[in-house]
Amino acid sequence: MSFATDLVTALERATAARPVPRVRALHLPPPAAAPSKNGEFCALELDDGALGISYVLLDDTLQRLIDSPARGGIVGMDALELARAFAAPGGQRDAGAAGPAEAADDLRRTLGFAAANALSRTLMDRLGFAPPRATDSIGGIDPRAGDHVGMVGLFSPLLKQVTAAGARLTVVELNPEYAGRYEGYRVTLDAAALEDCNKVLSTSTILLNHTVDGVLAHCRRAERIVLIGPSAGCLPDPLFARGVTVVGGSWVSDRAGFIDALCRGESWSAFAYKFALTAADWPGVPAGR
Repeated sequence: MSFATDLVTALERATAARPVPRVRALHLPPPAAAPSKNGEFCALELDDGALGISYVLLDDTLQRLIDSPARGGIVGMDALELARAFAAPGGQRDAGAAGPAEAADDLRRTLGFAAANALSRTLMDRLGFAPPRATDSIGGIDPRAGDHVGMVGLFSPLLKQVTAAGARLTVVELNPEYAGRYEGYRVTLDAAALEDCNKVLSTSTILLNHTVDGVLAHCRRAERIVLIGPSAGCLPDPLFARGVTVVGGSWVSDRAGFIDALCRGESWSAFAYKFALTAADWPGVPAGR
């Protein structure tokens, strides 16, 4: 079973005995904001106020969402039905330019993942659960001399936090332009390089592009696996079951302020806090919530 399938199954089980909220709106950043971090994510809003965040800069997903009739067509849709699109066949593909079929898959995947995150927020709110605030920007991975840290996705602002501690750093990237050796670290396209790492820090984009299972298969020797990013807002159970030790995402604390800032292409950091969630923190969702 894939991560996407397990996530949708968990959502189905958790919502079995309660009405499922419907989609109220899809909020997108303006295209002009795309070159900055303020234009990287959309937010799907449900009629109970829950928001689900998803990355929109894979290829030209943002522009296609703006142009697509599917954007308006999802309003009023059952959130679980839309979330099922995330696990539908055809979602995974190799990196590179998207053809018509792949482009449609990208839109379906992005909207489905946003719906899965929004529905996860609904379930957490019903539990009265809010994740603990993160104490640092790297999920408590605690790099030390002698560690070999794997980084999935090039987190440029975080490089020095790892290398300054004396840890060895290997970055796994999809973009061949980044491959090579740099001062204090190397960048490779081969995810198998993670097999030598005792700690791994990964971007949450691997959830959206369906590479999470392949990546985590190379992390079985790691004592700590941290997955971070604003779109890491789904039920964490399938990730904990796959060996992830910390899930770090963005918890929206002011819905109206968040939506307004996102749609203006401005920073929404004042309207959400970064969290770091472990299995010990998470009570789980009983069936039928």
